[in-house]
Amino acid sequence: MCAAHAKIEFPDPKPADPMKPSRLRSTFKAFQYRDFRLMWIGACTSSIGTWMQIVAQGWLIYRLSHSAFLLALDQFLGGIPIFLFTLIGGVVADRIERRKVLLASQYIQMASAATLTVLVATGRVHIWHILCLSFVAGFAQAFGGPAYSALIPTLVDREDMPNAIALNSIQFNLAVTIGPALAGQALAKLGETWCFGLNALSFVAPITTLMIIRPPFLPPTTAESILTSLKQGIRFVRRQGSMEALIVLAFCMTALAMPMRTYIPVFVKDIFHRGPETYGNLLSLMGIGSICGSLGVASLGNMRNKGRFAITTLICLGAAIAVFAHSTSLHLSYSMLMIVGASMMAVFATVTSLVQLITTNEMRGRVMSVYNCAFRGGMPMGNLVSGWLVPLFSAPKVLGVNGVLLILMAMYFLLIQRRVASL
Repeated sequence: MCAAHAKIEFPDPKPADPMKPSRLRSTFKAFQYRDFRLMWIGACTSSIGTWMQIVAQGWLIYRLSHSAFLLALDQFLGGIPIFLFTLIGGVVADRIERRKVLLASQYIQMASAATLTVLVATGRVHIWHILCLSFVAGFAQAFGGPAYSALIPTLVDREDMPNAIALNSIQFNLAVTIGPALAGQALAKLGETWCFGLNALSFVAPITTLMIIRPPFLPPTTAESILTSLKQGIRFVRRQGSMEALIVLAFCMTALAMPMRTYIPVFVKDIFHRGPETYGNLLSLMGIGSICGSLGVASLGNMRNKGRFAITTLICLGAAIAVFAHSTSLHLSYSMLMIVGASMMAVFATVTSLVQLITTNEMRGRVMSVYNCAFRGGMPMGNLVSGWLVPLFSAPKVLGVNGVLLILMAMYFLLIQRRVASL
């Protein structure tokens, strides 16, 4: 049968077994794999430091400039290298040992955070320093991201891949919960320097982990040019019509949903008239919701109707963003951010599982680079557009429209373009 018309088959969920492990044990099943467990701990530690810097960096930019546009520009410059270079990063991840690519990425990001720490500590920091270092860190992530996405599934058996992806989302969102909370306290009591310095130190954990693990799959050597390898990856994606739909959905979701996180400082200062602790609390509650969403997906395991589940939660995401955008109650905003976090991670974990299950190990770096290009590329594009619109129409109006557009997009994939809904 031609690969272009081959039917996509996912492993069927196993039948009920009276001797099966408890729900709690099955929820954390991927932790039985030593290398995955080590990678999870290292990545979680680093992500906590990263989120401390994200909170402090957003606060520092807004304190120095009081400019919503510069907040969006910082996010744009941190994300645009991923959009521009992640396809090449995917080719590299399929040619060079992914562990080594990740190590190089971690070293560069550590150096970037350390440089910002020194600049802030000496009082010599300027906005252009922050923007340039965001671009450098984004460039490193453009190569580290595909390597990480391709490495994680090889550390577990195929049937446990959806669980591993959901647990991987949990470590990220656990960091979103802990990092902003720590950053809020550090900003209020110690200042931005500590947030940046602790982030630089946090990279020691993933670097140590990467030196310990021994991945079972190593990319084969090849004499093909980078362009030829890249074309092979794109052809693989195009042969799977459902893969194209998943990539479009990922791009649109991040472009419309992520600007909300960017403009939380605007809501804190201009609508709620609060300080950095409230900013940290809002992000932490969003992180708690994200953990709940990821745990829910992990407990479901290799469920049926993944596509329909992803689209349904996308509708919840859009509705929660729309309500948050027009809320003047801090408590209602807390609730909506928890729903936003849970819905966003449920969509992300489910869509990522679908993409990973379609992909082979040999093509994983390139395919995940295309997916990451869409998923991560939507962030700078959405922030750039919103950075232009917010000064004209206000943050609540722009984010409210984004929420409605997410609902309309979900209805399109549910009722008209049904390739995702049928998975």
